[in-house]
Amino acid sequence: MTRPKPDDRSDNVEKLQQMIQNTQENFREAKDYYNAHKDEMSEKEKQQIIAKNERRLESIKGFRSEIEDEVHE
Repeated sequence: MTRPKPDDRSDNVEKLQQMIQNTQENFREAKDYYNAHKDEMSEKEKQQIIAKNERRLESIKGFRSEIEDEVHE
């Protein structure tokens, strides 16, 4: 029988910060794409990009909240 690995959270903050950076980069790329091509896009495509970027902003807030939790543990 194998034992579960101990919960190693020592690098959680670093991982969360990287996730924030990646999400911010994806947000910027989507925004730039939207601005460059919005005249060629359908309304549905526009709404999909807008909705995805709103979810990205919520994810970033969540990651920051998790960092706060990690720092205060």
